[in-house]
Amino acid sequence: MTDPASRQSRRAILRGATVATALSAASYRRVLGANERVGIGFIGFGLIGKRHVLDFKAQPDARMAAIAEVHQGRLDEGAATMGGSPAKYGDFRKLLDDKNVDAVVVSTPDHWHALMTIMACAAGKDVYVEKPLSLFVREGRWMIDAARRHKRVVQVGTQQRSGPHYQKARELIRNGAIGQVVSVRMWSYRNVMPGFGNPPDSDPPRDLNYDLWLGPAPKRPYNPNRAIYHFRWFWDYSGGQMTNLGQHSLDIAHWYLGTEAPRAATSAGGRIALKDNGETPDTQDAILEYPGWTANWSHREASRGTAPPHGLEFCGSKGSLTISRKGFDLTPDPKVAPERAVPQFGSAHPVGGPSRAGAEVDPRSLWTEARADHTGDEYDQFRRHAGNFLDCVRTRSQPISSLEESHQVAIACHLANLSLRLGRKLVWDAANETIANDSEAARMLERPYRAPWDGVLHSLISGTHS
Repeated sequence: MTDPASRQSRRAILRGATVATALSAASYRRVLGANERVGIGFIGFGLIGKRHVLDFKAQPDARMAAIAEVHQGRLDEGAATMGGSPAKYGDFRKLLDDKNVDAVVVSTPDHWHALMTIMACAAGKDVYVEKPLSLFVREGRWMIDAARRHKRVVQVGTQQRSGPHYQKARELIRNGAIGQVVSVRMWSYRNVMPGFGNPPDSDPPRDLNYDLWLGPAPKRPYNPNRAIYHFRWFWDYSGGQMTNLGQHSLDIAHWYLGTEAPRAATSAGGRIALKDNGETPDTQDAILEYPGWTANWSHREASRGTAPPHGLEFCGSKGSLTISRKGFDLTPDPKVAPERAVPQFGSAHPVGGPSRAGAEVDPRSLWTEARADHTGDEYDQFRRHAGNFLDCVRTRSQPISSLEESHQVAIACHLANLSLRLGRKLVWDAANETIANDSEAARMLERPYRAPWDGVLHSLISGTHS
């Protein structure tokens, strides 16, 4: 029999002064015990949101309960893709009130990720939230605090962690297969010249609730490039490719090497070549300093070059390992006597210089063993990630992509962008989660929310943050 205390629902402020009812963690576990399938509510049905609907639909223990979308056409398409008769909401807050929803999948533009996650946790829902985790650094800690306070499971959409070949490569690197890792190189190159155009501001389409789409972001006139898909090129809603593709690659680096945020970040670039109304860099290079190794992120939107379009390479003292969603290749370094690496022009080095005498090495001698695995399946990784989330919802265990780990990766991405925008190196004070000796940069770790969402945020984090 249910005791009176557990019949009392936790209350959380979800729309300004409006109070919504939420299930307690104990009663939620009882619901899952009585109903083996987890009721999933989807918030957002864009490019990645559609992928998630398909992946969760393929899970036998998921029940397609509801969908929320600010675009009417996408709302209808999303519900049809889910199949059956899911509840349809134009306002995600009504989805959070739906007791048929046990967990939510947040697939919105980046500027909504943190607040929706916090609100969902307060409503008693577990959360699968897409990366990048946050729009600015402070949001990550607020999300972690909310998940802990409400005892929620939160999975972050860095799906590569669920790929078997990524897991295999991690074990190889952690067991020393390429020796000591000294650097990690990451890149994404393409050419989309001349850019996405300069459409004039206009009234939003009638089938789009633009004010709710903006949510906590600053009030701006509607522009086609500021909304569906193209939001990523504006600082109000995203951190560009650094927080988009960069977070995916850096997440693997952090996971493999067991690190937290970098000690320092330096970045340069800008919107140099694309002739459109976007703001985030079309060209960016970032150097991140970690204890014992460095990481370099590079992206170009206006020059394809000759390298593979996307890359992630771990450079070690015995060899290197390159990896993608399709597979990995471990390439050994040849053993070369240091003296034989000294350049010489013509005959031997002049008297007194390095001598190659006795420095011969078998040219077939390698520092490590070559390995390869090309079994990667991108869609399989997405499905496994959804399955891991559902398993953790049921067992209340930590998912493979945790909030804390993803927060540390997001810090690295945000530091790189702040360095680029400020034009100087930034040093991270991990103990206090701030930028050391730079008050201007430290102030940029947090941004104001637009009313009434600032009040919603304050009501949900008050008492733990100033």
